[in-house]
Amino acid sequence: MRRLILFALAFFTFAILPLNAQEKPTIVVQAFTTAAGVSWPYDMKQMVTETVAELQHKDGSTFDVNSEAPTGRARVYTLTGEVLEWNPGNRAKRTMIGYGSGRETAKIHYWLSDQTGKKVFEHEDIIRAEFWGNEYAGSVGQLAHPFADKIATRLKEAKL
Repeated sequence: MRRLILFALAFFTFAILPLNAQEKPTIVVQAFTTAAGVSWPYDMKQMVTETVAELQHKDGSTFDVNSEAPTGRARVYTLTGEVLEWNPGNRAKRTMIGYGSGRETAKIHYWLSDQTGKKVFEHEDIIRAEFWGNEYAGSVGQLAHPFADKIATRLKEAKL
Protein backbone atom coordinates (compact mmCIF):
# COMPACT_ATOMS: atom_id res chain seq x y z
CA MET A 1 0.00 0.00 0.00
CA ARG A 2 2.88 2.38 0.81
CA ARG A 3 4.43 1.79 -2.58
CA LEU A 4 1.13 2.55 -4.27
CA ILE A 5 0.78 5.83 -2.37
CA LEU A 6 4.39 6.81 -3.09
CA PHE A 7 3.91 5.93 -6.75
CA ALA A 8 0.71 8.00 -6.92
CA LEU A 9 2.39 11.01 -5.25
CA ALA A 10 5.40 10.76 -7.56
CA PHE A 11 3.14 10.43 -10.60
CA PHE A 12 1.06 13.48 -9.76
CA THR A 13 4.14 15.52 -8.85
CA PHE A 14 5.88 14.77 -12.13
CA ALA A 15 2.68 15.06 -14.15
CA ILE A 16 1.82 18.51 -12.78
CA LEU A 17 5.34 20.06 -12.86
CA PRO A 18 5.66 20.02 -16.67
CA LEU A 19 2.26 21.69 -17.00
CA ASN A 20 3.37 24.56 -14.77
CA ALA A 21 6.72 24.80 -16.53
CA GLN A 22 5.00 25.11 -19.90
CA GLU A 23 2.63 27.86 -18.83
CA LYS A 24 3.21 30.96 -20.91
CA PRO A 25 4.14 34.11 -19.03
CA THR A 26 1.49 36.82 -18.94
CA ILE A 27 2.17 40.44 -19.88
CA VAL A 28 -0.19 43.01 -18.40
CA VAL A 29 -0.11 46.23 -20.44
CA GLN A 30 -0.67 49.41 -18.44
CA ALA A 31 -1.33 52.88 -19.82
CA PHE A 32 1.87 54.84 -20.35
CA THR A 33 2.36 58.21 -18.74
CA THR A 34 3.85 61.36 -20.25
CA ALA A 35 6.93 63.13 -18.98
CA ALA A 36 6.47 66.58 -17.46
CA GLY A 37 5.86 69.20 -20.13
CA VAL A 38 5.19 66.71 -22.95
CA SER A 39 1.94 67.07 -24.84
CA TRP A 40 0.51 63.81 -26.18
CA PRO A 41 -2.55 63.97 -28.45
CA TYR A 42 -3.64 60.34 -28.12
CA ASP A 43 -5.85 58.53 -25.65
CA MET A 44 -3.59 56.22 -23.66
CA LYS A 45 -6.42 53.69 -23.26
CA GLN A 46 -6.53 53.36 -27.05
CA MET A 47 -2.76 52.86 -27.06
CA VAL A 48 -3.17 50.05 -24.50
CA THR A 49 -5.80 48.39 -26.68
CA GLU A 50 -3.57 48.63 -29.76
CA THR A 51 -0.53 47.35 -27.86
CA VAL A 52 -2.42 44.37 -26.43
CA ALA A 53 -3.70 43.48 -29.91
CA GLU A 54 -0.26 43.81 -31.51
CA LEU A 55 1.46 41.79 -28.77
CA GLN A 56 -1.16 39.05 -29.10
CA HIS A 57 -0.68 39.02 -32.85
CA LYS A 58 3.14 39.01 -32.84
CA ASP A 59 3.97 37.22 -29.58
CA GLY A 60 0.79 35.27 -28.81
CA SER A 61 2.61 31.96 -28.97
CA THR A 62 5.13 33.18 -26.39
CA PHE A 63 3.01 35.33 -24.05
CA ASP A 64 -0.54 35.71 -22.83
CA VAL A 65 -1.31 39.43 -23.10
CA ASN A 66 -4.00 41.35 -21.27
CA SER A 67 -4.76 44.81 -19.96
CA GLU A 68 -5.79 43.50 -16.54
CA ALA A 69 -3.84 41.30 -14.15
CA PRO A 70 -4.97 37.66 -14.11
CA THR A 71 -5.27 35.65 -10.92
CA GLY A 72 -3.45 32.43 -10.24
CA ARG A 73 -0.70 32.82 -12.83
CA ALA A 74 2.88 31.91 -11.99
CA ARG A 75 4.73 34.40 -14.20
CA VAL A 76 3.15 37.81 -14.66
CA TYR A 77 5.04 40.77 -16.08
CA THR A 78 3.76 44.32 -16.16
CA LEU A 79 4.55 46.51 -19.18
CA THR A 80 4.77 50.14 -18.14
CA GLY A 81 6.26 53.14 -19.85
CA GLU A 82 6.50 56.83 -20.41
CA VAL A 83 6.36 59.11 -23.45
CA LEU A 84 9.46 61.29 -23.15
CA GLU A 85 9.03 63.46 -26.26
CA TRP A 86 6.49 64.02 -29.02
CA ASN A 87 6.90 65.85 -32.33
CA PRO A 88 3.74 66.35 -34.43
CA GLY A 89 5.62 66.29 -37.72
CA ASN A 90 5.41 68.75 -40.56
CA ARG A 91 3.09 68.17 -43.53
CA ALA A 92 4.88 70.79 -45.67
CA LYS A 93 8.22 69.09 -45.12
CA ARG A 94 6.70 65.71 -45.98
CA THR A 95 5.21 67.12 -49.16
CA MET A 96 8.21 69.15 -50.33
CA ILE A 97 11.10 66.90 -49.33
CA GLY A 98 9.38 63.51 -49.09
CA TYR A 99 11.31 60.33 -48.42
CA GLY A 100 9.79 59.89 -44.98
CA SER A 101 10.97 63.22 -43.58
CA GLY A 102 8.67 65.36 -41.46
CA ARG A 103 6.77 62.40 -40.01
CA GLU A 104 5.27 62.47 -36.54
CA THR A 105 7.68 61.01 -33.95
CA ALA A 106 7.81 60.15 -30.27
CA LYS A 107 10.49 58.99 -27.89
CA ILE A 108 9.26 56.30 -25.51
CA HIS A 109 10.81 54.56 -22.52
CA TYR A 110 9.24 51.27 -21.41
CA TRP A 111 10.00 48.34 -19.15
CA LEU A 112 8.73 44.99 -17.92
CA SER A 113 8.53 44.35 -14.19
CA ASP A 114 8.00 41.02 -12.50
CA GLN A 115 5.62 40.40 -9.58
CA THR A 116 8.12 41.84 -7.10
CA GLY A 117 8.45 45.09 -9.07
CA LYS A 118 11.97 44.31 -10.29
CA LYS A 119 12.64 45.49 -13.85
CA VAL A 120 13.52 42.49 -16.02
CA PHE A 121 13.61 44.37 -19.33
CA GLU A 122 13.99 48.05 -20.15
CA HIS A 123 14.28 49.90 -23.44
CA GLU A 124 14.03 53.35 -25.00
CA ASP A 125 12.97 53.87 -28.61
CA ILE A 126 12.03 56.56 -31.10
CA ILE A 127 8.91 55.70 -33.04
CA ARG A 128 7.83 57.32 -36.28
CA ALA A 129 4.51 57.45 -38.08
CA GLU A 130 4.34 54.87 -40.83
CA PHE A 131 5.66 56.06 -44.18
CA TRP A 132 2.33 55.70 -46.02
CA GLY A 133 0.10 56.19 -42.98
CA ASN A 134 -2.28 53.52 -41.74
CA GLU A 135 -5.92 52.64 -42.14
CA TYR A 136 -6.74 53.34 -38.48
CA ALA A 137 -5.16 56.81 -38.31
CA GLY A 138 -8.54 58.54 -38.13
CA SER A 139 -9.53 56.77 -34.92
CA VAL A 140 -6.26 56.09 -33.09
CA GLY A 141 -3.70 58.33 -34.77
CA GLN A 142 -0.57 57.80 -36.84
CA LEU A 143 1.59 56.49 -33.99
CA ALA A 144 -0.66 53.80 -32.51
CA HIS A 145 0.50 50.98 -34.76
CA PRO A 146 4.23 51.88 -34.79
CA PHE A 147 4.05 52.32 -30.99
CA ALA A 148 2.67 48.81 -30.46
CA ASP A 149 4.76 47.26 -33.23
CA LYS A 150 8.04 48.58 -31.81
CA ILE A 151 7.24 47.30 -28.32
CA ALA A 152 6.21 43.87 -29.64
CA THR A 153 9.41 43.58 -31.67
CA ARG A 154 11.63 44.52 -28.73
CA LEU A 155 9.87 42.12 -26.35
CA LYS A 156 10.30 39.29 -28.85
CA GLU A 157 14.03 40.10 -29.00
CA ALA A 158 14.23 40.10 -25.17
CA LYS A 159 13.56 36.33 -24.98
CA LEU A 160 12.13 36.30 -21.49
